[in-house]
Amino acid sequence: MDNEKELAKKKADLAPKQIEAWRNFSRTVFKEGVLDEKTKQLIAVAVAHVTQCPWCIKAHTPMALRKGASKEEIMEAIWVAAEMRAGAAYSHATIAMEEMEK
Repeated sequence: MDNEKELAKKKADLAPKQIEAWRNFSRTVFKEGVLDEKTKQLIAVAVAHVTQCPWCIKAHTPMALRKGASKEEIMEAIWVAAEMRAGAAYSHATIAMEEMEK
């Protein structure tokens, strides 16, 4: 873990303006707006699973809990993401079908 923190600092030091812009963007996106913070964190957990980002999963799962999400809500959000991923894979079969029909 210390090595990860060390590497994160080194990355930030190599591009300080960019990391600060990204951090400001992230803080702005996750502030309560039309969507509350819990909902935003549930979306983040779901998207993290679809994008298969382990660091995002590790960051947003406990944040969702802190913002009031239940374990059941988090798991349901993950299942929604899984269904969307599976649906997209199946819908792409149309492209294969078009190619097979040529």
